[in-house]
Amino acid sequence: MKNYFELSMEPGEIRAISSIALAHLGDAVYEVLVRAWLCAHGKATGKGMHRATVALVCAPEQARRAERILSRLTEEEHAVFRRGRNAHVHSVPQNASRSEYQEATALEALLGYLYLLGRRERINELFNSMMEEDETAEDVT
Repeated sequence: MKNYFELSMEPGEIRAISSIALAHLGDAVYEVLVRAWLCAHGKATGKGMHRATVALVCAPEQARRAERILSRLTEEEHAVFRRGRNAHVHSVPQNASRSEYQEATALEALLGYLYLLGRRERINELFNSMMEEDETAEDVT
């Protein structure tokens, strides 16, 4: 039986996965991290947790946080990020510009890629860099 919590694939297998599929997975990875971060910062109530989560996972906010880590990415990670940014998306949410949505998709694709490689430590390192300026969840509500 495969352990999907600790999944680890080879880079060649992952390259065969579309950028949109990587972003789909990365979106879930990012949201789990955001929810855990909010719980750890005292936003564990239903309504407050939901609002704070929505504020952090929207495309404009993801794009803003992606900017914080771009200089820290490896060449391989930059290539995945670019591939995600260039993915052909057919619709853009009303609350985001096309460029914000592309950056958010790129971030999600990178997180999905790293997750499938089994690089949880690297995901955590990048996520902490994205969140380091926010001492408390009150900054995002």
